[in-house]
Amino acid sequence: MSSPEHKQKIWQLIEKIKVGMLVTLDDGAPRARPMHLVQEAYDGTLWFFTRRSAEKVIETEQDRDVCLTFSDQEHGIYVSMTGKARLNDDRDLVEKYWNPFVAAWFPDGKDDPDITMMEIDIDFGEHWQARESKTFQLYEIAKANLKKGHQPDLGENEKFGH
Repeated sequence: MSSPEHKQKIWQLIEKIKVGMLVTLDDGAPRARPMHLVQEAYDGTLWFFTRRSAEKVIETEQDRDVCLTFSDQEHGIYVSMTGKARLNDDRDLVEKYWNPFVAAWFPDGKDDPDITMMEIDIDFGEHWQARESKTFQLYEIAKANLKKGHQPDLGENEKFGH
């Protein structure tokens, strides 16, 4: 598991991105779809609204292992997280995380019995963050192509979790 400081760092990377791609297994084949973060902080668990009747729910009931990816190409941020998904029917959580954005996707309101929360407990992951401008990155790539055995230094890369 990650330290509290590292969890804060991960949150700083993904909180402004807001939308991650959730990858599940659909009959053994990976399938991705966008999911919108609703929480205000990260403690090792990510929360999303979903419909109980959604295909992703059936897929996660068959195999709880999922992957979430977040990317912000403009700022050179990429995060991949792997964890276990499950439904959480706590109506207090629905109330806590309900907002106008969510309401637009669930027109029958927060009392709709098909609404539930998907809870994803993160086991491990990896993140990349470019620390320089696009111009510097292109320079590093060109330098790597000219110098045999040289790899571009584009920024930070770190694995976390187990």
